[in-house]
Amino acid sequence: MTSDLSGTLGIDFGTSNSAIAWAPAQGTAQLIALEGDTLAMPTAVFFNAEDCSTHFGREAVGHYLAGTQGRLMRSLKSLLGSPLLHETTLVNLQPISFQKIIETFLTALRDRATQALGFAPTRVVMGRPVHFVDDDAERDAQAEASLRQAARAVGFETVSFQLEPIAAALEYDRRLAQDSTVLVVDLGGGTSDFSVVRLGPERLHKADRNADILATTGVHIGGTDYDQKLSLAQVMPLLGYRHLGPQQREVPSGVFFDLATWHLIHWQYQPKAIAHAKTLRSNYTDTRLHERLMQVLTERHGHHIAHEVEQAKIRCSVSDASTAIDLSVIDRELGANLCVADLPNQLSELLARTVACAQDCVRQAGLRDAQIDAIYLTGGSSALRAFQRRLQAAFPGVPLVEGDLFGGVALGLTYSR
Repeated sequence: MTSDLSGTLGIDFGTSNSAIAWAPAQGTAQLIALEGDTLAMPTAVFFNAEDCSTHFGREAVGHYLAGTQGRLMRSLKSLLGSPLLHETTLVNLQPISFQKIIETFLTALRDRATQALGFAPTRVVMGRPVHFVDDDAERDAQAEASLRQAARAVGFETVSFQLEPIAAALEYDRRLAQDSTVLVVDLGGGTSDFSVVRLGPERLHKADRNADILATTGVHIGGTDYDQKLSLAQVMPLLGYRHLGPQQREVPSGVFFDLATWHLIHWQYQPKAIAHAKTLRSNYTDTRLHERLMQVLTERHGHHIAHEVEQAKIRCSVSDASTAIDLSVIDRELGANLCVADLPNQLSELLARTVACAQDCVRQAGLRDAQIDAIYLTGGSSALRAFQRRLQAAFPGVPLVEGDLFGGVALGLTYSR
C-alpha cells in the first residue's frame, strides 16, 4: 500500500456488512482486507464477558454461536437517527451508549486500515443511504451528524459523506467502454437506494459530476427486513406467534417482532422483558410453545435464530432450492423449512415497495424504463433471486449487471474526493 497521506479512505459502514478501501490522491482504489484475506466483514461486535475482550466481524459472531458468555451487537447502523442511539446498555456490568459502540466498531476499521497502510489515515469519505430515516429530514440529519461525530471521535480529521448508490456508480464508471445511462441499485441490510446516473469514459474525468446524477431515491427496506418477515412466518409460530389462547385471542406479538429484528433482540434478554414474557403463559393453549419462548429468552438464543434464518435465506436464494432452518439450539428435533416459493410469496410486499422505489427513481430522472441502458447491482441483498426476478419483470429487456456486492461502494467512496 502507498504511504501517500493525502489519499482517501472510503468506509462503507453497512447494516449487515462493512468494507473499507484506500486510494492515493492520484491513484486507483484498492479494498483493504479486514479479516485475513476477506475484504468485507459482518458489522458485528461481541463483548466477551469471560475475559472482557472485544471481537469484531466473523470472529464476533463465531464467539456468540460457540456459546461464549457475552453480548453480541449487530445492525448498529439501524440505530442512527433513533432515540435509542444515546441510551446506554450494560456491557460487562458497565453502562455504554450505542453511539460509543459504533465508535468502537469504527475504531476497529481504522486500526485495520492503519495496519495495512503503515500509517493512520486522516481523511475519510463515509457512505450513507439516501435516507437514514424515511420521511423525517430532522432525524435523517441527526443520523449523519452522529456518524460524523463517531468518525471524528476515532481520529479522522476530515470527514465527508457520499450517497452509497452514487459511490457504487463511481466505481462502475471505470469499467464502462461507452457512455451509458445506468440505474444503480444498492440493496444493503437496512436500506435500498437507487440512482440514475450518466456514466462512461467521456464523463469519467469531469471535475464536477453533479449534472450526471439524474435522480436518487431510497426506502428503508433491506436484508434485515427480509429476515424479519421470514422469521415471523417460519420460526416465531413455533414460539407462539399468532397462537390462539383459551379465549381465542392471539398471544401478544411484541416479543416476537423484537426477536425477529436484529437490533432489538438484546432488549428481550433484559429482566423486565423476561418477566413480562412469563406473564404471557395464560395466553397460550399449548404451553409447550411458551416453554420454548422462555427457553429462547433465558438462554439468549435470539441472535442464533436470526443468524440461522439469514443463512437459510441465502442458501435458498443461491441454490434456488428449499432448505432447512436449523433450530436445534432450542430442541434437537425442532426445525423449520424455507421453500423456494416462500421468498417471493412472504417477501412480496417488501419486494414490491423496493422495486416501486427503483421505478420512481427512473421517473424522477425524466426517463422511460426502456431508456435505461443497464441496471447495476451492488449490496449483498441485491443478490436475492426473488428481488432480481421482480426487478427484471419491472424493467424487461434491461440487462442486470452484478458488481462487487460487498466492496463496490467502499471503492467508489474513495473517488468522491
